[in-house]
Amino acid sequence: MKALITGASSGIGKDMAKIMAKKGYDLAIVARNEEELKKLAKELEEKNKIKIEVIATDLSNEENCKEIHKKVQNVDILINNAGFGDCGNFTKTSLQKELNMIQTNIIAYHILTKLYLIDMKAKGSGKILNVASIAGFMPGPLMATYYATKAYIVKLSESIREELKKEKSDIQISILCPGPVNTNFNNIANVDFKIREANSMDVAKYAINKLEQGKFYIIPGIDVKLAKIGAKIFPANLVSKVTYMVQKRKISQEKH
Repeated sequence: MKALITGASSGIGKDMAKIMAKKGYDLAIVARNEEELKKLAKELEEKNKIKIEVIATDLSNEENCKEIHKKVQNVDILINNAGFGDCGNFTKTSLQKELNMIQTNIIAYHILTKLYLIDMKAKGSGKILNVASIAGFMPGPLMATYYATKAYIVKLSESIREELKKEKSDIQISILCPGPVNTNFNNIANVDFKIREANSMDVAKYAINKLEQGKFYIIPGIDVKLAKIGAKIFPANLVSKVTYMVQKRKISQEKH
């Protein structure tokens, strides 16, 4: 059995790699930070007697995504986890950073999901876990691009799920939608969360457990589940106002 995990050099992706290695999966781990990937691979290979392929690449380049698919075959579980955000007024945030975000958070997911789903349908088995966010269910003023990218992943995955159900396919697609998690995301996004953050390993364990149970929506934490319900039943303009106030409190004091 083999699992491909993107964004595996830190945070939830790294913790998922540890869990999957412990379960005996061979791994292909992907991120830009080659040093961290190699360190993780060495640790997991020695502990679990598995094979690990390290792929240090930038997923914001779509050709790199296609190369991963050519290079890594016979994948049983695809975990699309790589991604980052940014915080600030839409007219003041970096356009280039946002374009890279769209490439990483949307285009890379789209390419890998499509190519590996075709493979899985051909062999009749496989699971895909797309790491989205509770942000995917609501508008996100002051993190507009990030919220929009996660909404894309939610809607894409929901649509694919229905197609698979209509085909009576054995292929499974799931989405992980956590709230704030204690990872390196905060530094990259220039935010300082003032609300309780989930532990990365706890989220990873919960996600893999629910993935194995065949759940589609994987939402760790009762507070996050309530946020999803609230986003569904309250008017979008009210949700936007609440989100704006939350985001405004989060903006790091260090951001200029």
